[in-house]
Amino acid sequence: QRKVILIRQFRAPVMHAEGQTSLLEAVAGLLDEDEPEACAKREALEEAGLRLRSLELVVTAWSTPGITTERLHLFLAPYTSADRVEEGGGLTEEHEDIEVLEIGLDELMGMLQQGAVTDMKTLVLIQALQLRHPELFRKA
Repeated sequence: QRKVILIRQFRAPVMHAEGQTSLLEAVAGLLDEDEPEACAKREALEEAGLRLRSLELVVTAWSTPGITTERLHLFLAPYTSADRVEEGGGLTEEHEDIEVLEIGLDELMGMLQQGAVTDMKTLVLIQALQLRHPELFRKA
């Protein structure tokens, strides 16, 4: 369908720095005791209501190696409407208030040109999607 699922949620540092209360970004979460693939699938279900079957590893990379030991495991994953099995929105006990957005690729590209996507991991994933699956960006 040439669409992506992104989320919007409150980010205190962004609000503090710019007064912007939420940020548009890819689904993400912290690794518990599981593997990156299992974490990605768990977070997709919790945050976006998506049951992912297959993942395509984009990269495992340091986020900001000068100040943190955080490593990002970035994946792309196909989905269909049948994979939207729950509402999403995050876990109540974690006080998440996540808005799930399904955005067409044409609209997403317009958002990129306007500078409306400012989360680095999301930018990397969009570029990876363009490079690895250019057929999705050809207008029918």
